[in-house]
Amino acid sequence: MNLRKICVVTGTRAEYGLLFWLMKEIEKDDDLELQVVVTGMHLSPEFGLTYKEIEKDFKIDKKIEMLLSSDTAVGISKSMGLAQISFAEAYEELRPDILVVLGDRYEIFSAASAAMIARIPIAHLHGGETTEGAFDEPIRHSITKMSHVHFTATEEYKNRVIQLGEHPRTVFNVGGLGIENIKRLKLLNKEEFEKSINFKLNQKNILVTFHSVTLESDTTREQFQALLDAVDGLEDAHIIFTKANSDTNGRIINQMIDKYVAKNSRKSAVFTSLGQLRYLSALQFVDAAVGNSSSGLAEVPTFKIGTINIGDRQKGRMQADSIINCIPIKKSIMEAFKELYLKEFQDGLKNVHNPYGDGCASKKIVKKLKKMKLNDVLKKSFYDVKNI
Repeated sequence: MNLRKICVVTGTRAEYGLLFWLMKEIEKDDDLELQVVVTGMHLSPEFGLTYKEIEKDFKIDKKIEMLLSSDTAVGISKSMGLAQISFAEAYEELRPDILVVLGDRYEIFSAASAAMIARIPIAHLHGGETTEGAFDEPIRHSITKMSHVHFTATEEYKNRVIQLGEHPRTVFNVGGLGIENIKRLKLLNKEEFEKSINFKLNQKNILVTFHSVTLESDTTREQFQALLDAVDGLEDAHIIFTKANSDTNGRIINQMIDKYVAKNSRKSAVFTSLGQLRYLSALQFVDAAVGNSSSGLAEVPTFKIGTINIGDRQKGRMQADSIINCIPIKKSIMEAFKELYLKEFQDGLKNVHNPYGDGCASKKIVKKLKKMKLNDVLKKSFYDVKNI
């Protein structure tokens, strides 16, 4: 019997962390063959060559080199074009039955559009979400329209995918993939974590991840400086920085982090990538995740700690009660820190509910991928939602 070939594409460290257990479930299934394609930041020395971490877990079938040493709009557009050419060649060789992609990044747009032209059915994870401050927003919805089966993180996101014209029988709310990591990974204790990062925690600790807001013009330096000024004023606080993605102006943020940590090495540390184990372990011991990463909304609430969500990058996503929103100026960020440490807010964290599911997404997805009928799946009718 021929195994059904499921090709999973990953381009970033965070995305791979979300895909890990799904890939494990595909790999161990007797009826499926896992194909792994890595691209983007995984293959870049600047972003930690994280493909080496993937190689410890899985056989990599193809490496798609596509990142130019430029994070300008022109550079990223050229990277997307190069990626599309390379994905087309990879699919011709691998001939997958189904392509699995997650989210909304530009390298995944290239992967999906090449698969569409190659007539490969696409399964899209985490569609229907909104991020009004980033060009991830139109990319995500474009991938939805190129895809043939959809696995969303909440019922609201499921309904939005249907609103985009996808038939309800192809859209499944399975919950967020990030919660599964929290439930299935054996996290480090405090001593193990401190040893793993070679950095001692303090009375107060925060984890900072900040990405450029790609739909705003030249605000990156100003916004991140406001964040640095705010955290610098915290008393008895140690700061762990994880670096920004390869988005437009991401290098500006990373250079500013390096400069800050060089001047403040006693109270701060920086990592190109913590990896899933250390990142999730860190959330056990910090007071808050600070910045504008989607993880602050999707995974952090499970740890019953606060998230300070800065600016518009994640605007539109569902939020738990543990999220404190602020604008990207020093005064507003400092006010958010004051709220974080209020007794009333800290007491409320005990009862926080994460709206992103139960942590069993991977098994649900594999079950659907196995049963998915591939005959005529490529031809889709636009599903009109009545009575809007």
